[in-house]
Amino acid sequence: MNTVTVKELITKDEIIQGFPVMRQLRPHLDEHTYLELVLEAREVDRYRMFALMEGEKVVAVTGFKPMTTLYYGRFVWVCDLVTEQNNRSRGYGEKLLSYVHTWGKENRFESVALSSGLQRSDAHRFYMDKLEYDKVSYVFKKSLP
Repeated sequence: MNTVTVKELITKDEIIQGFPVMRQLRPHLDEHTYLELVLEAREVDRYRMFALMEGEKVVAVTGFKPMTTLYYGRFVWVCDLVTEQNNRSRGYGEKLLSYVHTWGKENRFESVALSSGLQRSDAHRFYMDKLEYDKVSYVFKKSLP
């Protein structure tokens, strides 16, 4: 059995290695746009990307950014969290999100927050029932012409 480890995706090659899994959450992105957005978010928004590795294979990916707002104070915003489709229900998402919790505590953040699409009822149960997240708001979005 392969060892499961968490690895930060830093180089362009490492970031691209996470694309096939991330694309399952963000199917509107092609590889070029994905890489461009990750690099920009790292530069201007402190975005960090981590993969859960089973041996040499990426089985789950998360992207988050440390933030400070008047509402939440110092917190970690999870932008992306996805487990490879054939590896779901094996605890990988929980392991990766637990890593984010530990990272947040070690870096003196007060909480972790995320949004989840309205249609993702399985994910909502996972966050609320298994990981004890509270539903605290709705997220609203307006596309600009």
